[in-house]
Amino acid sequence: MRFCSLGSGSGGNSTLVEASQGITTTRVLIDAGFSERELARRLARAGCEPADIDAVFITHEHGDHVGCSLAFARRHRIPVVTSRGTWRAVGREDFDTALLRLVRSGEAVVMGDMELRPFSVPHDALEPLQLCLGDGAVRLGIVTDLGCAPAAVAQALRGCHALLLESNHDEAMLRAGPYPPSLQRRILGTHGHLSNTAAAELLSRCRHAALGAVVAAHLSERNNSPELARAALAPVLDCKPDDIRVADPSLGFGWLNVG
Repeated sequence: MRFCSLGSGSGGNSTLVEASQGITTTRVLIDAGFSERELARRLARAGCEPADIDAVFITHEHGDHVGCSLAFARRHRIPVVTSRGTWRAVGREDFDTALLRLVRSGEAVVMGDMELRPFSVPHDALEPLQLCLGDGAVRLGIVTDLGCAPAAVAQALRGCHALLLESNHDEAMLRAGPYPPSLQRRILGTHGHLSNTAAAELLSRCRHAALGAVVAAHLSERNNSPELARAALAPVLDCKPDDIRVADPSLGFGWLNVG
């Protein structure tokens, strides 16, 4: 199994995960927070085209995640997997519900060569879900857009062989920055976004001997920097800061193997 980011930040988020078993390959797109044209361009950069996608998983209804998901899925007849709450927020009457699968936290969803296991996170959306994906041998955890990490989140991510982990902001930069107090409170709240420090704390609860790639994602362009995110996460893994990968808002990152 392997994964890549098509971009991660306030301007749009999308992650592509691929699993192969013998002659079959399954590709799941987690979020599509871009226009259809931009998504197609970014998929091509990853060596894929829309016809290669087997399912789209929508984590929640915020525009930088849902983006063109429904229009893209409708155009290319791709199944959509999401929570009932997210569907209430984004559902469209012209979408063919035969392509829709509504899931709950903890419910296993088999998609070809992959099993998807969504889990709830605290975020200011109707029913946000993040995701663990496995192929029977290894597991990938994707967790962004959460204000804090209760025990259930850490439990869902334990045993993962790779992590895509939100490191949204540096608290000092946020408090000293241009955002109005109301927006600062939202971001810092329990249903906002993880700081570098909170991401490091969550990582410390998930670390184990078989954990490989860890990627910092969803960095704020105004309230964080790759250097600060790396500096926060590296001590948890006893590695150099340069060993921590960071998902770029425009370029994401190239394919990484899980495990």
